Amino acid sequence: MRTWFITGASRGLGRAFALAALERGDRVAAAARTIARQDFDDRFGDRVLALPLDVTDRDAVFAAVDTAAAHFGGLDIVVNNAGIMSSGMVEEFTEAEARAQLDVNLFGAMWVCQAVMPHLRAQGSGHIVQVSSIAALGGFPSTGLYSASKFALEGMSEALAMEAGAFGVKVSIVQPGGYWTDLYTSMTATAPKPEYGPLRAELEKQWAEGSIDSEPRLAAEALLKLVDSDDPPLRLLLGSMVYDLAFDISRRRMDTWSAWEQVSRAAEHAVPAPGGDS
Repeated sequence: MRTWFITGASRGLGRAFALAALERGDRVAAAARTIARQDFDDRFGDRVLALPLDVTDRDAVFAAVDTAAAHFGGLDIVVNNAGIMSSGMVEEFTEAEARAQLDVNLFGAMWVCQAVMPHLRAQGSGHIVQVSSIAALGGFPSTGLYSASKFALEGMSEALAMEAGAFGVKVSIVQPGGYWTDLYTSMTATAPKPEYGPLRAELEKQWAEGSIDSEPRLAAEALLKLVDSDDPPLRLLLGSMVYDLAFDISRRRMDTWSAWEQVSRAAEHAVPAPGGDS
């Protein structure tokens, strides 16, 4: 029996992750802005601990992690799933809107990582799972700040993986594609500038074709396989669409790098430090 700490556990992927862990007999500290014990089936008994938590409050995050670790006698798997999405062109974002996006998706996850590392480091084991997004594969019109938050999350997580690895703690980045959650229905939007009207019309035309997303349960099944692995990957793509897109974007980047190789290599030529002895 392992103990999980999951943020954003009251709905969407987070709830699917929590239920999958509980149904296999594990224990879960389920954290979310609004959550209560009665949100979970009575059959799970004392294997579930509901923790109301705003991940942007660093002190509250540390307190919640300490509470969960003390309640269950330790932590094994930490899932940073809490996230929000703000839609809008980069030029349209106010400072407050931009900071709110990063406060949850980047800093919220960072506070959780800082809070759990002393516990995981002391026991010499554990697995931190960062729920990223298809938006971390590339920037797209109207999701620039969301992509920025996920790009930043992944950069931080790559460094954390090497730092935590020295203590036997694993880190994995999960990049999901489309799932039927309320991420899009609950997202906020910037005040639109009329200059972007034609681009928005084109985007709406593309979205009108609709999308076929998947059940969160499938993502939860993949997550269980990830945390059960003795050698989990740093990155895991979830879904055929995001899998194909990842390869397409990577190939296009490599083609561009190759086309500009001569310019790139010509921009570097080692010389002695300025002001050194002649």
